[in-house]
Amino acid sequence: MKIALFGYGLTTKSLAKKYAPNCDIFDDKFRENSTDEYGNNLLVCKEYVSENYTLNIPSPGFPPNHKLVQESKNLLSEYDVFEDMPISVWISGTNGKTTTTQMLGFLLEKRGAVTGGNIGTPLASLDKNAPIWILETSSFTMHYTTKAKPDVYLLLPIRDDHISWHGSFKAYEEAKLKPLFMMEEGSVAIVPQEYLHLQPQTLAMLIGYEDSCDLAKKMNIDIDKVNIKEPFLLDALLALSAEIVLFDEANIEKINSFKIDKHKLEELYDNRNRLWVNDTKGTNIDATIEAIKRYKDKKIYIILGGDDKGVELIRLFEAMRKVDIEIFAIGSNMLKLEKLAKGANIAVFTCKTLDVAVMKIDEKLDSVSVGLLSPAAASLDQFSSYVQRGELFISLVKSLK
Repeated sequence: MKIALFGYGLTTKSLAKKYAPNCDIFDDKFRENSTDEYGNNLLVCKEYVSENYTLNIPSPGFPPNHKLVQESKNLLSEYDVFEDMPISVWISGTNGKTTTTQMLGFLLEKRGAVTGGNIGTPLASLDKNAPIWILETSSFTMHYTTKAKPDVYLLLPIRDDHISWHGSFKAYEEAKLKPLFMMEEGSVAIVPQEYLHLQPQTLAMLIGYEDSCDLAKKMNIDIDKVNIKEPFLLDALLALSAEIVLFDEANIEKINSFKIDKHKLEELYDNRNRLWVNDTKGTNIDATIEAIKRYKDKKIYIILGGDDKGVELIRLFEAMRKVDIEIFAIGSNMLKLEKLAKGANIAVFTCKTLDVAVMKIDEKLDSVSVGLLSPAAASLDQFSSYVQRGELFISLVKSLK
């Protein structure tokens, strides 16, 4: 069996190790042919011949309009390779996938559950003997998946994101909904209420929810006992709901001890005891809208900008018009933000880079306002990751006099 892997990321490296030395790996970044440490071939894309391969497996983020994908006849996703996975819970949606996955893993760790997928551990590296796989599942992965299916599917609200990759919001939404149409009888999907009309088209039992309160009511969870604030409350309730579906219990005491990751609405104070918030993980407009809601009673100095992935930003500006806010624009969409801000009559300062934005906010911030980094955009136009962006922000704040 000869395998072609597209892209040389975490997923494909794990697969290359598993199937070595039978893989040819193609990536646009390769300038010449070589081999990896496992004896697989690293090849320039022009050498790809589809007839030479039994399987073609793309890295989840490898774009569907790429020439190699278009030419492939035996395309499988990473999930399809492991379609005989243990009991699996897939978690998707636009915001909250990672936190929900982590929370459910935290709840079920004593039951031997393991977490992976988009959260960082590729399926090829997960323990096959674990009784439960909890998988953060991206729209990229589901675009390519045609065989694998979850036993439980937790779907957070779907909002504009990754439009440039999928081509349209409709295609992005369809990728998120795709597992519903492959699930088997006896499986359960918890979905936003707007998708409950799909029940006749799936064998899974659908449970719809309007918001956190509605979900808690439907799953008989005492929401007053859950000590987690929005936007993470919905994540916690979905994790508890999955525990109920699988084991008919909800360990609220345990979920209350869960610690939210760094870089998500992470509050810090500078040397003058002024509040700054690192929400660098706010890479789309809905995450940023939630951040703005949390601090709506304060004057907000917000750092926006980066790669907005082709998403329409009007809803974000409609939300900002309802609060006392000033924008400090950075990144590749800085001029776009400036134009939208002026059209919405919101004060905007073009800063280009993060250090300049922090410096300008430092001149204005006081004890009753907040300096908020919630960019509503990916970071790769200026940084290696959202983590690097967040770490720089923390460093800049800590260095203020």
